[in-house]
Amino acid sequence: MNTSTALHTDRYELTMIDAAFARGTATEHCLFEVFARRLPGARRYGVVAGTGRLLELIRDFRFGESELQWLSDNNVVGTETLDWLANYRFRGNIWGYQEGEVYFPNSPILTVEASFAEGVILETLALSVLNYDSAVANAATRMVTAAIGRPLSEMGSRRANEEAAVAAARAAYIAGFGATSNLEAGRRWGIPTMGTAAHAFTLLHASEEEAFRAQIDKLGTKTTLLVDTYDVHQGVETAIRVAGPELGAIRLDSGDLPTLVTEVRAQLDSLGATGTKITVTNDLDEHAIATLAASPVDSYGVGTSVVTGSGSPAASMVYKLVARRGEDGSWIPLAKNSEGKASIGGKKTPMRRLSASGRANQERIYIGDTAPEADAAERALNVPLIVDGVIEERYLGAAGTALAREHRATAVSELPAGAFRLGRGDAAIPTVFIGH
Repeated sequence: MNTSTALHTDRYELTMIDAAFARGTATEHCLFEVFARRLPGARRYGVVAGTGRLLELIRDFRFGESELQWLSDNNVVGTETLDWLANYRFRGNIWGYQEGEVYFPNSPILTVEASFAEGVILETLALSVLNYDSAVANAATRMVTAAIGRPLSEMGSRRANEEAAVAAARAAYIAGFGATSNLEAGRRWGIPTMGTAAHAFTLLHASEEEAFRAQIDKLGTKTTLLVDTYDVHQGVETAIRVAGPELGAIRLDSGDLPTLVTEVRAQLDSLGATGTKITVTNDLDEHAIATLAASPVDSYGVGTSVVTGSGSPAASMVYKLVARRGEDGSWIPLAKNSEGKASIGGKKTPMRRLSASGRANQERIYIGDTAPEADAAERALNVPLIVDGVIEERYLGAAGTALAREHRATAVSELPAGAFRLGRGDAAIPTVFIGH
């Protein structure tokens, strides 16, 4: 299997490089930046996700013989560019917000320092990863808020591309979900996996009771039984009769959940199954979860809504050239002035200003070649991700995923209370540019 990610890009990345080599500008020293002009869905904060995946994809971004032959056969670029691509590997520097960090409009989430050619070629790869993974994390973190401490599991693999499903499970885990149904996500990223049986297993057997007995014989009484294939209340009665009051949990996947959950809890208690938990999995999103806050639900399983960003399937991030080196070695700011798409040029150093109680109250973006020192009321947001082409290994793999999950919890804990409202609104804190 070819593991190169080199052609996971748009054609114009290569045609720009081809023209830049012809013009003699391909080796200009540049700064590129990933940011979002706004938060999708008028949400109040975002969560950076995908950074660890992106670093691994950049590591594998190499043009082998088959990629070069295809580019040549299709006349995408000329001989000089093909020769350059044959030896390509990223040798520059990348820094940015740590994965799991919260961000706001115009936060410089990722900065790439390299030659024009080395940097521009990563645009599509960076955006495809960060836009999707952050969109999932943005939705998932809202669901975690709505769940008020109750566990959530991601189970949306059948509503996404097979690789997107693995990425979504990782992003949801970073955002606070506790498990996934996707086994590849468990293997690749160290995420706890869960799952027992679907309606098909019940339908396979001559009766619901026979299906429950088969599951319990194999998985034990601490398993979760799906009780809504036929009649829910009959299913609950059968489940407790077969498993006894020590049954681990029952799952509800249909019906008027607020009413049904209350009824089922009363029924379980009347049967002596006071410790049997209730998990629900019926087309949930953050708003549906919030409506169940007062119901005796113990855990949630979320599918379609989380893997599609709960109405915002992309995080609206862009990748822009923001500076190039001048002859004196200083950075010359570069920016678009297009209406509605203006950008802010220059090298940037982001800080988060905190109150005396540790609550974030301002995103401060300092513009200039020299990074200021953070004072006692500020937290520096940038971390090195790639230094002279060498990837920071701590952000990769299962360990990097766990680190991102831990960092998200810390970063979210700094936000003011208004950040957690589910309704549309302004960003939780303002972004202020200093030196602009």
